[in-house]
Amino acid sequence: MKRSLVFLSLLFLLGSSCTLRIHEATISPPPPPPHLGPPPWAPAPGYRYVYRYRYYPSLEIYVDIDRNLYFYFYMDKWYCSPTPPPHVKIKGEYVILEMGTDTPYLYHKEVIKYYPPKKGKRKPQ
Repeated sequence: MKRSLVFLSLLFLLGSSCTLRIHEATISPPPPPPHLGPPPWAPAPGYRYVYRYRYYPSLEIYVDIDRNLYFYFYMDKWYCSPTPPPHVKIKGEYVILEMGTDTPYLYHKEVIKYYPPKKGKRKPQ
């Protein structure tokens, strides 16, 4: 409404022989530089987050490296804890697994096919 009053008052002051054009400008933020990519909170297109685990085959325990979580099987149930299970010392050989899930035990049957549990050392034959 203010814009139309200003326009009418300008027409009155200038007379009817003059035409007045008003251009509206839209202000938009500048686009991000192309080398920076998307903002940190937005994943890149087509990117799947990868969870990294240390898997101890002899213990059958997963340790989430980035979130400091321990996944272990105890009393017929999988547990997730910020501390290792009290009955186990975390030591020995491990492999690094990269998975697209935050629950590694869902694929435990496939993992033990590639990395079978080593319950004891074999004697050389």
